[in-house]
Amino acid sequence: MGDCSIFTYTDNDFIGKVCCSGQQNRGRSRFDIALRSGWTEKRNTGLFRYRLDELETRILPGSRGYIAQLNIMRGTERRKPQEILSVRQNFDPKQFNFNKINPKELLFELKRESERKCSVIINVSPLEFGHCLLVPEPEKCFPQVLTHLAVQTGIETVLLSADPGFRVGFNSLGGFASVNHLHLHGYYLNHRLKIESSPAKLVLPNLNLYELVDFPSGFLFYTQGPNLDLVVKAICSLTDVLVDHNIAHNLFLTRGCPPQMEPDTSSSRNGVRVIVWPRLSCFGAKEESAFNVALCELAGHLPFKNRQDYESATEETVQDIIQKYLLPQEETAQLKEHLMKCL
Repeated sequence: MGDCSIFTYTDNDFIGKVCCSGQQNRGRSRFDIALRSGWTEKRNTGLFRYRLDELETRILPGSRGYIAQLNIMRGTERRKPQEILSVRQNFDPKQFNFNKINPKELLFELKRESERKCSVIINVSPLEFGHCLLVPEPEKCFPQVLTHLAVQTGIETVLLSADPGFRVGFNSLGGFASVNHLHLHGYYLNHRLKIESSPAKLVLPNLNLYELVDFPSGFLFYTQGPNLDLVVKAICSLTDVLVDHNIAHNLFLTRGCPPQMEPDTSSSRNGVRVIVWPRLSCFGAKEESAFNVALCELAGHLPFKNRQDYESATEETVQDIIQKYLLPQEETAQLKEHLMKCL
């Protein structure tokens, strides 16, 4: 990947209290400053496929509060996605991977003291401000299957940010991942999402595993740090089962409220919610003209690629599209039964 700055951190760098999404004059952590300034510099030097300025945004009427954004250039200027045939597809060195990027796209190396490094690179086709890719140990050429290090890094980057609008996500193979080389997405979205406070019920006490009550239903983990080992192991035990059964999935990590059965209307967003959505697999080359349901859309953030869809979208039409990608009720029930037996 070449020489670059190394961002070293410890538990002391985790931000315990954050201001609410949407508040002005929010503080910025050392991590936020490094990411935002580096990303802005890369944008100003023309390294992106298009210039991303403030996106046209509207909140869809309805109880879900979907955040719709118009990003036409992302639909036309993205790198062509790879053809994916299995959730467990092997890494192919002949295909594009993050060892082949322009070295100038590298922002910095993220490194916890005495531990392995993760490359932080710009996404050259950004969907929002600060859109970057977290690539754990890129030289090891891991396929797009979550590892302990990847999950831990995802949670820790959310904790390193003082901005509750910083989100991290993961698309599995078959879950609209575009590149079969282990990576997570990170970006800023300055709008509150319903999943930050959606009610949840406990389904597996030994793993502190919850299930979201509201649509779209998914599995929820919660942590306030700093000891992350137990929650990381629990998340990986779930995603390992999904991979073993060739079930595609998406993850979304965001600041949020502790899980409880009633919606939390307070302003506290100091912990991290990790939501895992098992979903129907979409194999073959990704159809770029379609409304792809991946980590953003399941979380309630809807990047549209054309104005007609953006302006005509309603909460009902969005839910109808998302529903088509969710596991059928019978398969979901079978999966939950299996999880209760084996985890």
